[in-house]
This record gives sequence, C-alpha cells and structure tokens, in this order.
Amino acid sequence: MKKILSACIAMLAMVSGASIAQAQAKLPPASSTQEVSQGLGISKISLVYQRPNSNGRTIFGGLVPYGEVWRTGANNATAITFDSEVTIDGKTVPAGTYGLFTIPTKDEWTIILNKTAEQWGAYTYKQEDDILRFTTKPNKLNEKVETFSINFINVTKNSLDVVLSWENIAVPFTVSVDQTKEIMASLEAAMQGEKKPYFQAAQYYFQNNLDIQKAVEWIEQADKGNTKAPHIKYWKAQILTKAGDKAGAAKAAQEGIDMATQANNSEYIRLNTDALKAAK
Repeated sequence: MKKILSACIAMLAMVSGASIAQAQAKLPPASSTQEVSQGLGISKISLVYQRPNSNGRTIFGGLVPYGEVWRTGANNATAITFDSEVTIDGKTVPAGTYGLFTIPTKDEWTIILNKTAEQWGAYTYKQEDDILRFTTKPNKLNEKVETFSINFINVTKNSLDVVLSWENIAVPFTVSVDQTKEIMASLEAAMQGEKKPYFQAAQYYFQNNLDIQKAVEWIEQADKGNTKAPHIKYWKAQILTKAGDKAGAAKAAQEGIDMATQANNSEYIRLNTDALKAAK
C-alpha cells in the first residue's frame, strides 16, 4: 500500500511540475523589436534592432552617456545587413551582416560597423573588429521622438540615408551602391534569351545616361507589335527627344495620346501630351 501511495505522490509531483512549466507568464518586452528592410537598386538593406522608449528620461548625456560605445538600441546590438557591396563615407563595405554601434557626443557622432553582429549590448565589443568608423553631425529636431527609431529616407536607385532618431536628435548617414556594371551585364545576358527585355533595357539606359542609340534601338523593338501601349509610346518619345529625333518623338507622343484617349487612360494622355510639348 505504501508503494502504491508513493507512486501516486510521485506522479502528482510530475504532473504539477509539468503544469508549472507550461504555465509560464507571457509578458511584453521592455523594448520592442523591429525588423525593417529597404530595396536599394537591385539589392536590399535590412535592420534588426530593439526600440526603447524615453519614458521621461534624459537620453543622450544621461541614459546613453556621451563618449561611450552604444549598442544603438536596447538588448542585442543592432544588426545591419547589406545584400551586396555598398559604399559608406567613401569606403567600400562588403556584403554581409554587421553590428551597428555608435559613440554619441553633443556635437558629433561616431558611426561604427563591427564584424561581430551577434552580441549582447556593447559589453563584449572589440574595436579591433571594426570594419568602418566615421563621424557625422547630429541634427536637432523640433519635436521629441519617444521611441528610438531607425529609418530609411531619400531613397534613390543608387543611395539612401539611414537616420537614427531619438529624443530630440536625428543622426543621418548615407549608403550608396554602384551596380551599373552588374545591371548592364544582366541586361546583355537577358538579351541572349528568348524573351528579351527591350523595354526595361531602354528605360534603364535612358534614365542612367548610357548609350542613347542603344536605348533607341531597344525602344523601337519594344514598340513593335504593341499597337495599344501608350506607355511605350511615352518612353519612346522621351528617348527619341534625348537622341535628337524630335520629329520621331512628336509622332510617338501623338500616337500615345491617341491610344490613351481610345482607352480612356487619363494618366497617359497627360504624360504623352507633356512628351509632345517637350519634343516640339
């Protein structure tokens, strides 16, 4: 009887322990996590970081001391990933994931990319692992930012600005890419395939001031058979104007207006009308 009682008690203890293990509290973290990415040309930049709140505290020169390495967020060090080679502060940064650290001061910030991305805070940070250090000026904000934020702004085909914002400070730095050779090689390879990207290639060459005669050749190919494509006529008009063929540009723009009118497409009526004016 005693053996049976002991076995029952042991079993109850196991069940109770399992219940306690399964009933762990779910609590929100003090600092939320944000994962954000932004396309840059044909590649991408991604960030993972924790976002503390001010909660009435003095941040820079207080919670975040001046002159010391900061994790640029809370908890884990902020991680920034480049899918392809980029340029920052005139220096080449290979594709990869890096720890984004900073050293704030009142008048100047040091931005750091460190090859050890996975680390808690800056407690094990080693300067010898830095791959890039440069300085930038903080900007004063008229309104306070309660939650630490990192945003991508001023995004173009070739560059963007990364902006760190908290309290009444915004700290920007620029990331740029030069993907011309890679894109041109990709276009040339695609031209060897069955489905040739004439329209996209013509656009790219026009927009990036490359060989305009090649852009003319490609837009002519794109225009063949597209008898109801006012958007192609619009781009053809722009490309021919740039190539010096204003008569051809005016003809393409007028055809685009006629097509867009027939399709009741107000956007391309307007765009082709503008292209016609530019051609004349």
